[in-house]
Amino acid sequence: MSGADAKQLRAARRRLAIDSIGIWVLAIVIGTIFGFTAREGGLSLIETAAFSAFLFAGAAQFAAVGLLAVAAPWASILLLVWLLNARHFLYAASIAPHAAALPRRVRAGLAYLLTDEAFALTSAHVARLGRMDLSGAWYAGFAIFVPWNLATLAGWLAGAALPDPATIGLDVAFPASMAGLAVGLVRDRAALAALVAGSATAVGSALLVNANAAVMIGGLLGPLVGLVVANRRRAT
Repeated sequence: MSGADAKQLRAARRRLAIDSIGIWVLAIVIGTIFGFTAREGGLSLIETAAFSAFLFAGAAQFAAVGLLAVAAPWASILLLVWLLNARHFLYAASIAPHAAALPRRVRAGLAYLLTDEAFALTSAHVARLGRMDLSGAWYAGFAIFVPWNLATLAGWLAGAALPDPATIGLDVAFPASMAGLAVGLVRDRAALAALVAGSATAVGSALLVNANAAVMIGGLLGPLVGLVVANRRRAT
């Protein structure tokens, strides 16, 4: 690696670390709320920890706990979780060309850690470098995984000592943080199209159906529109 390339890599990783600070804060706040919510929903500490360690998908975890609390059928819970997380296929499709040369087991590990936040950090990092940086990709994944799981445990253990998140404004932390990440990723027409389409359909779905539908529909249609626009630009 030349001196210029090494300098660019150091600068990109420094920016990645700075960008991840907000992710750590987000994970701690929302993870703590999830741990509290899971305890209120009747989950044990081990069950709550397993949710965050194995499912590891914020919106899907909250939705699943809500359905478990009302004794919904397992089939409906599994279907909802799958639909809510289907947008991750599009995230993977966006990252895949940059990770094609990596061993399959490495790609599987990165896919496991590919949350909304990890995708935002990794995409921005790849855009700055013009290529995949494996160390940066691992860091982006663990920057949400580690604090999320630790905060989940803390939220469950704190239990009744925590106030209702809505009463102190923490219920808006997740959407506000994700909105900031989304705006920061807009660097071309495809990203702008994805942001506009995803935001419009999510707001419309929230108003006409419910919040869970908004995550599912907006999260699917936004990236899909972005991919279509990007493919059309490449074709021309």
